[in-house]
Amino acid sequence: MNIWSVLLAIIFPPLSVLDKGCGSVIIVFILWICGWVPGTIAALVIVNNPDRQ
Repeated sequence: MNIWSVLLAIIFPPLSVLDKGCGSVIIVFILWICGWVPGTIAALVIVNNPDRQ
């Protein structure tokens, strides 16, 4: 977990999961369009997932 990734997940969630794959970016972008809170929560979960490198 990187502090910059967490801050980026709070400010602009789709950009923070860019290195996690296309599927994650699309899901977070759709959730972010629906509302800031769902997109931010999804991005934080993806960024802080230790199983996914």
